[in-house]
Amino acid sequence: MFKKILILCLFFYFLTLFQNSFLVHFNIFNLIPNFVLISVVVIVIKEKAKDNLGFFSAFIAGFFLDVFSQNFIGWNILILIGIVIAVKILKKYLRPVFGLRKSAINLILN
Repeated sequence: MFKKILILCLFFYFLTLFQNSFLVHFNIFNLIPNFVLISVVVIVIKEKAKDNLGFFSAFIAGFFLDVFSQNFIGWNILILIGIVIAVKILKKYLRPVFGLRKSAINLILN
């Protein structure tokens, strides 16, 4: 578990740095793609129901987004943890789609 969290820390650090320094120049209709949010949602969708890796990833990603932004510290953490809770609730009550079990994200998380 410690190894996964360390990999997530490095992954979200570089992804947040890439998003806030490079992707700012490629805005479409003054919107910047949020790859950190997409990554957190994909991790939560791919994890097992009993795992808490989604909460760790939301906290880590939100922390790095807060450090690199001008908002209050903790704002992005709360938003991402709320999204993780919503996705976990939806995942509990919705039928899984076939074909989503085998992907590249499984290689990272396993």
